[in-house]
Amino acid sequence: MNQSVESSPFKCGLVAIVGRPNVGKSTLLNRIVGQKVSITSKKAQTTRHRVMGIHTTDEAQFVFVDTPGFQTRYTGTMNRTMNKRVRETLSDTDVVMLLVEAGRLKKEDRQVIELLPTDRPVILVANKIDHVSDRGELMAYLQEAAAAFPFTEIVPVSAKQSKNLDELLKTIQTHLPENAPLFGEDDVTDQTERQLAAELIREKVFRLCGEEIPYAVAVQIDKFEEEGNLRRIFATILVDRDSHKPILIGKGGEKLKTISTQARLDMEHAFDSKVYLEVWVKVKGGWADDVRMLKSLGLD
Repeated sequence: MNQSVESSPFKCGLVAIVGRPNVGKSTLLNRIVGQKVSITSKKAQTTRHRVMGIHTTDEAQFVFVDTPGFQTRYTGTMNRTMNKRVRETLSDTDVVMLLVEAGRLKKEDRQVIELLPTDRPVILVANKIDHVSDRGELMAYLQEAAAAFPFTEIVPVSAKQSKNLDELLKTIQTHLPENAPLFGEDDVTDQTERQLAAELIREKVFRLCGEEIPYAVAVQIDKFEEEGNLRRIFATILVDRDSHKPILIGKGGEKLKTISTQARLDMEHAFDSKVYLEVWVKVKGGWADDVRMLKSLGLD
């Protein structure tokens, strides 16, 4: 007698990654997806857009939404816009992951916890466990975090070292709804090449200019042309003060040249093509509080 084994239904859902600034949300997303789809730096507020990273297996498709770090210190137009996006993301995803730094439950973490929904699975992901050498200290921290909210699951990980990420995915999968995939099996993001190009340039600004440049930096793609296996990209870095322009350009233009070179190399890897990149710096005072400008940059 022949017996057929019935396969489990395919699962697919949206998974929000939320948390205070600089806890490793973008690093976690990039590690899971297997390539850079969200920019990273040590500077808070690196992520401004909702970025979808897509990870597909034989059994499920995980559609991750990387959000800006919820900002409580600054109340400008851009920060209010980003906080609004965090709230919107929490309301339209199937699973929520709160990312915190293992060993340190800060005031800002608790403020984000107050926003968490109670009508869907919320997984606490304690990142940077490689920074906590005392297992007893880690367990005490996890117990403290568990008392702060009725989390569905708690998973400790190290995004930087890719520790326990398989266990995290298994945990998320149990809470995904049964659905057909939303994207193709080879898709890793819903970002266009134009959007990713702008983000990669901004990442290099933050990484190479450190504390000299505030977060009020934007990148505008003026022209994006495709010619066979070549991308021609013309971009402008926007700053809001005259004093920031020479910092970005550097002595003899060396700093801007380094920013452009590193961004171009990342683009060539991401696009699997040659890239010709030209970058300028322009001062536009008050752009971060200009609603029309924010809309043109996709930050409305």
